[in-house]
Amino acid sequence: DIANATKILSRMRDNPRNWRIEDLKVVANHFGISYRQHGTSHVGFRFPLGTLSVPPAKPIQPVYVRQFLAQLDDTGARKEAR
Repeated sequence: DIANATKILSRMRDNPRNWRIEDLKVVANHFGISYRQHGTSHVGFRFPLGTLSVPPAKPIQPVYVRQFLAQLDDTGARKEAR
């Protein structure tokens, strides 16, 4: 859902705390970023500049959300989300 992904992305930018791995997956799907998860281990989001490995702990640590957003921005998602 485009509106949901855009809303999540906007809220992530405002506050990188208290997010779930499912939220990152929704945003990744919207922007065509593939990801991979084996069992309950880390989720690897594949960006053009490399893979970002995120542990699926609840909530996700803000450092991983910031890295996810930075990778999205490098792919041009910032322009598309506004």
